[in-house]
Amino acid sequence: MSQPLMVFKKPTYPLNNLLLDYLERFDRISKVSIFYDDLLRFSGSINVFDKNDQDTLWIRVYYSEFERNEIDLNLKKVYSYLYSDGNPETIKILNIDAIDYCTFGNSRPFRIKVRNILNDNYVYFYVKKADASRVYGLELEHILSPDKIQFLVYKDTLIEEHIMGIPGDVFMETLLTKCTDVEKSQIAKEFVKFNERCMIRLLGDMRAYNYVIVPIHDFDQVVYRIRPIDFDQQCYEGNLKVYRPQFFKENYPMVKLVKDKLQGSSIEQYKNEERAILAKRINSAENRIRKLLQIMSNDIIAPEENVEQLKLELFRYTRDLNFKRAKSMGNVLNATFDFITRNYKNVDVFNPNVE
Repeated sequence: MSQPLMVFKKPTYPLNNLLLDYLERFDRISKVSIFYDDLLRFSGSINVFDKNDQDTLWIRVYYSEFERNEIDLNLKKVYSYLYSDGNPETIKILNIDAIDYCTFGNSRPFRIKVRNILNDNYVYFYVKKADASRVYGLELEHILSPDKIQFLVYKDTLIEEHIMGIPGDVFMETLLTKCTDVEKSQIAKEFVKFNERCMIRLLGDMRAYNYVIVPIHDFDQVVYRIRPIDFDQQCYEGNLKVYRPQFFKENYPMVKLVKDKLQGSSIEQYKNEERAILAKRINSAENRIRKLLQIMSNDIIAPEENVEQLKLELFRYTRDLNFKRAKSMGNVLNATFDFITRNYKNVDVFNPNVE
C-alpha cells in the first residue's frame, strides 16, 4: 500500500518583525483591533447543512448580546478596510448575517457573511490564526497570479477575502461529466498549467478541496480557470511530490482527463507556457519579490530536514547547484525563481520541444 504524501500536521509559524514591516509597507496591516480568539468566545452553535441536507462540518455560532454588538461592529469595520477605504459611512448599510466556524482542517477559520441591507448583496471573508507560511503564500498568490487577493493582518490574526468558485471535489463529482469534449480538453490544459504553477512557487497540498474551478463565459463558450484557496502548505514539506497536484489521489479524475485529452507534445507546450508567463511576472515584480524572499530566507517556516530533502530533490530534478547551496525554504524558493527566469524568460512557447 502506498504511503500518504503528508503524514504530520503542519505547525503554526509566527510572523516575525521583518515580515510585519513588509506587510505594513504594502498596506496589509489592519487598522481594526480584532482577534481570532475573540470569535472563539461563542455561547452556542448549530450545524450548517447544505441545500441537499448534508452536514457541511461548519457550525453557525452565537454570542451573548453584549459581545455580539462589539464583534459585529469590528467585523463591519474589517470589511470596510478589506474591500474599500475604511469609510465609516459604509458601516451603516452593513449587517453581519452569519458567523460560521469550521470544525475541521488545519486553520479552523471563521467565515463571516456580510450583507448590504440596501440591496441584499452579500460577500464572505474569513478570520484565521495568522501563520507565516499562509501569509507568504497569500502574498505570492497576489504577486504572481492574474487574480489579485486581498488580506489583512492584525497581530496574530489573519483576515482573508473569499475566493469564489466551485470546490474541485464538488466539480469533479457533479459537473465534470456534463462538460463537452472541448471543455474537458480546456480543463485538462488548465490542470497542467495549475500543476506546473504550484510546483514552481512551492505551494503544496493542492488536493481537490483546496482549490476551486472558476467557469468564465466567453462569447459562445465557457472556459475554466483553477485557483488555489488554501495557502497553509507554502514552502513547508520536503517531498517535491506534495507541490505537484497530479500526485494526490483526490485529483485522479483531472489526471485521467489530461491523459485522455492531451498529447505529450501539448502537455510540454502548456508547461513551457506557464513557466514563461511566471518568469515574466517574477521579472515585472522584481523589487517586491526580492524584498519578500529576503525575509523568507531568514525566516524559519519548515523543519531543517524538510529543507534538506526538498533542495536535494530539486537539485536532482534540475541539476542546478543553487539548490544544493540553499539553507532555508526562502533560499530554495529563490533558487526556483532564479532557475525559471534564467531558463524561460525568452523561451519560444510555440515550440513544444523547447526545454
